[in-house]
Amino acid sequence: MAIGTVKFFSTDKGYGFIENEDGSGDSFVHITAVQAAGMNTLNKDQRISYDLEKGQNGKVSAINLQSA
Repeated sequence: MAIGTVKFFSTDKGYGFIENEDGSGDSFVHITAVQAAGMNTLNKDQRISYDLEKGQNGKVSAINLQSA
């Protein structure tokens, strides 16, 4: 699992970005992944562990979110 810090998340827009701790850039996170983890939102600077998955659109996003 990767570990990162929430850089931005908007419940209204339904997405955000997690800054990867390993310096590999930011990971996209969708509201459905947040809800699947039993969370309502993500807070700026919150530490998260997650897996990365390539979606049908070819883009990589964070899934299996857990507080780190």
